[in-house]
Amino acid sequence: MANHKSALKRIRQNAAKRLRNRYYHKTARTAIKVLRSEEDKTAAAEQLPKVISLVDKLAKKNIIHKNKAANIKSKLTKHVNKLA
Repeated sequence: MANHKSALKRIRQNAAKRLRNRYYHKTARTAIKVLRSEEDKTAAAEQLPKVISLVDKLAKKNIIHKNKAANIKSKLTKHVNKLA
């Protein structure tokens, strides 16, 4: 267990940030799944900018790596463009 006041505070901060990061990550993953399961091209094209924005925010906050964000955005854009 931590012996210093600052170490105890750091533990509390890390726990709060971890929960917040998990929430953001889970929200984005759910949005990605919804977009991938979309069959209608117009609805998917409407959702795409929102999902890309969520992914960009995750990369900006270092929740996911920037290259992973780029890969996700590329694959989602290809998926939407491929819909009939």
